[in-house]
Amino acid sequence: MTLEKILTSDNMNPMVRKAEYAVRGELAIRSEKIKTELANGASFPFKRVVGCNIGNPQALDQKPITFFRQVASLVEYPDLLKDENAELTSKLYPSDAIARAKLLLKHIGSVGAYSHSQGIPHIRENVARFISERDGYPADPSKIFLTQGASAGVQLTLQMIVEHSNVGIMIPIPQYPLYTATLAVLDAKPVPYYLNESKGWGLTPEELQRSYDEASRNGIETRALAIINPGNPTGQCLTEENMREIIEFCRQNRVILLADEVYQTNIYKPESRPFHSFKKVLMSMGPEYENFEMISYHSISKGMIGECGRRGGYFECQGLDTSIMEQVYKISSISLCPNVQGQIMVDLMVNPPKKGDPSYEQYKKEYDDIYFSLIRRAKKLEDTFNSLEGCTCNSSDGAMYLFPQIRLSEKAIAAAKEAGKEPDQFYCMAMLEATGVCMVAGSGFGQVENTAHFRSTFLPQPELFDDFCEGIKNFHASFMDKYRD
Repeated sequence: MTLEKILTSDNMNPMVRKAEYAVRGELAIRSEKIKTELANGASFPFKRVVGCNIGNPQALDQKPITFFRQVASLVEYPDLLKDENAELTSKLYPSDAIARAKLLLKHIGSVGAYSHSQGIPHIRENVARFISERDGYPADPSKIFLTQGASAGVQLTLQMIVEHSNVGIMIPIPQYPLYTATLAVLDAKPVPYYLNESKGWGLTPEELQRSYDEASRNGIETRALAIINPGNPTGQCLTEENMREIIEFCRQNRVILLADEVYQTNIYKPESRPFHSFKKVLMSMGPEYENFEMISYHSISKGMIGECGRRGGYFECQGLDTSIMEQVYKISSISLCPNVQGQIMVDLMVNPPKKGDPSYEQYKKEYDDIYFSLIRRAKKLEDTFNSLEGCTCNSSDGAMYLFPQIRLSEKAIAAAKEAGKEPDQFYCMAMLEATGVCMVAGSGFGQVENTAHFRSTFLPQPELFDDFCEGIKNFHASFMDKYRD
């Protein structure tokens, strides 16, 4: 006799069932199935699937930074550092990689051992030094927590903030679905504020106040504002003046600022739109802001590093009550510690080879090659999208994405409705089936009502980029002809 299942979708935690995560949703699941079918000899009008649904650089053959992998490998296999292997190791590794590995092992012991729950103290000290040098203001290692990527830090801090189901967290629309998914699991209220597409995805304090006031009228207690800078999925980079306005809004309305800054080195217009951290801007606003409550996040998954699978990141707390810091540490302790290899990569991110080091020239070349290639690919894909019928696309100041708007015919919208899909989801699924390119529908990020968008990375390999763009153009022309009113 078959036993009846105890746990079903009807009696599971309803908050988990409610959560959605578009970048790994239906389109990504279908793309993985197509990959398997291709590997098993199935016929499609393309030879490979191109995953533009997620910022995962090394999955699209971005090469890892050599120095980072050298140090990581030595720490992983310290026998290479024994005296009897010194001659061999010195032939395989530069002297600064060997020295860094020895220093890390001195502070770590073994990568197979638990570390301090807040993260290895030596690495937190290096993170604090990095922040201090970046901003020109001191950072305190005791207020820095190393995490399993920035996502884990966001989830932990939201968990701290959400007291009850009527707590609201302000999130940008379009937003990265980590925020809505986490709020769904926590049974909290997303409080949307809209970025202005016609003004380069700009943000005004008036829109923030409108959002806050509307939530208040609906009885929602807004506790925090999440901001992604540079933006995901929109790629905008905030001006310093705009950041001051945001900080002042939070101060006036007693709202904690959550600054998601994981794309801080993905800056493509440094002269006109440089990156400023919220910590730097806050500190420049005077002593009356010193108790301002803010948490900022960074990650090894983005930038030119792209070590997504190693799951390394950190968050820094500013102005939080001592009792809250104790509780953050307690929650961190429940997971024992962040993974040690991720922590090591954080150390390398914040303290790469310096000019004059044996590895510096190679590191600089690898870093610059990736950086300038991203700038070229971002521009080429932007031009491709803007050349499509009924499509407009803002340029990318930073991050790894473009978020074009598409204007679909009534016939296409009707076909989407018949298929039980949002129009942009219908369009993206048709693109996947025709080209093997997996993007994410804008409806998964939130968008102004009656508009349709999609998000694409510009990470496909440079040598394949012309064919990639040409495939999009051909598909779009065919789609528009097929569904022309």
